[in-house]
Amino acid sequence: MDTQSSPPASPPAQPSLPWRIASSVLMGFVGHNSRLFMFIANQTEVHGLPAFLGILDRRQNPAWRRRGLITGQTLPTHRLAYSPLGGIFQPTMTEAVRLMSRRPFITPYSSPTSAPPVEDSLSSPDITDPFSTPNHTYTYSTDGIDTFPAPSAYSNRQYSWIHIFPEGRVHQHPLKTMRYFKWGIARLILEPDECPDIVPMWIEGNDQIMHESRQWPRFLPRVNKRCGIWFGDNIGGDGNAIFNELRRKWRELVEEDQNQEGRSFAMGVLSDGLKYGKEAVELREECTRQIRKAVLAVRRSRGLPDEDPKAGLVETWREEGGKRSGKMKDESWVGEV
Repeated sequence: MDTQSSPPASPPAQPSLPWRIASSVLMGFVGHNSRLFMFIANQTEVHGLPAFLGILDRRQNPAWRRRGLITGQTLPTHRLAYSPLGGIFQPTMTEAVRLMSRRPFITPYSSPTSAPPVEDSLSSPDITDPFSTPNHTYTYSTDGIDTFPAPSAYSNRQYSWIHIFPEGRVHQHPLKTMRYFKWGIARLILEPDECPDIVPMWIEGNDQIMHESRQWPRFLPRVNKRCGIWFGDNIGGDGNAIFNELRRKWRELVEEDQNQEGRSFAMGVLSDGLKYGKEAVELREECTRQIRKAVLAVRRSRGLPDEDPKAGLVETWREEGGKRSGKMKDESWVGEV
């Protein structure tokens, strides 16, 4: 028997001890020094922290988690502007959806005449399931060439916490307005097996620490800036009627798609109909719109005036001009993340 091609009987619970030690030391060092910089070298205020810490305390043990948590890109990603493997259907998004869920990642289609669940090759924009791919167990590829450990392979990472930046790029506007939000956030809400907890946040002041217009020495962060973080209420979970209604419509759409395809797809892997179909696109648009409204509510609680309603539209930001970075026609400064 070829033991090299046989997958383990069960996935590992967590990474190796040396990896965990190195990760803890690195993250502890970065977190400690970042905190010192924000609270000593700058003037930082935090609002709504106790309620958010309560959510984290309830999630401390992976066995207690019943859903994922979304706050605000934590995985290697391709930008669609530079790579055909980028965008909201790239393999990294599949991993993110799985991190917001729990195993099994493949649920067989119930029809007796159905084909087996879809497993795409590494050359496909979609990844294969890490537990059913003997040659690439616990790994995934973003382009069919590179290889990364699959974050979702470890059982203690079920229902993880993912912090996102929905604008998808640096955007610094004098009126503190936001760009339109990318649709990736909608996938993280619609596709997991449970509706995640969602805590909208408003962060400001960091743009002054590393403003896009800064001169030499550009690599040095500026000090003595006023910064603030505002945590909103949890708008996810079972209690949000809007998101749960959108998830109900998504499940109906998935079931209809399975009946048409005659097969099921692994968690986070979508058929063309679920990627580009009119109803699927509309669900993502509405879900993203609701998230942006929630962030605007936190922004309003900070004391900022309401945005122009057109600010959330893609068409509005065409006023920036054709440049990818620097100062735009609307007086904002943009750059790559």
